[in-house]
Amino acid sequence: MSTEDQVYEESHGRRESFEEKLDRNWNDLLQELRVMQTGAQIITAFLMTLPFQNRFDDLEDYQVGLYIALLVFSALMTGLILAPVAIHRKLFGLHVKDATVAQGHRIVKAAVLGIGVMATGCVAFIVDVVAGDRLALIIGGAVLVVMVGLLWILPRVLKHSAVTRNPNPRT
Repeated sequence: MSTEDQVYEESHGRRESFEEKLDRNWNDLLQELRVMQTGAQIITAFLMTLPFQNRFDDLEDYQVGLYIALLVFSALMTGLILAPVAIHRKLFGLHVKDATVAQGHRIVKAAVLGIGVMATGCVAFIVDVVAGDRLALIIGGAVLVVMVGLLWILPRVLKHSAVTRNPNPRT
């Protein structure tokens, strides 16, 4: 075991090498991506079927614009979620897993917020079609506030609390 590995083991309380830590972190990222990918694919599939429904022709111009924006955004979110896998495939065997894990971590953070925005937009769109734009703004705004709270504020509060309790956390 190298000195770097021993220091890592002693300061973090795990018996794993740096490479094992990277493997564990990569596997954690993949699990998170699997969860997000399913949600993003379901929303994208839902959006892709809408134009083939009879009532789609009854949408107002701004509703069609919102629909197109949501469709494009969901397709881009699907691409974002697939990006870590594409990066890993391209860099496989080059011994740069630390960079792959770091980039994957950044992408997952962006994707979590993006899926929250996408789900909020879909709720607002559906409520607008079903009950009108005033209620869509109220409900969409409420969903956005909850999403920001759950996906951005809560993790920050929990991280701050954890760091305060344990200044040398395990990763």
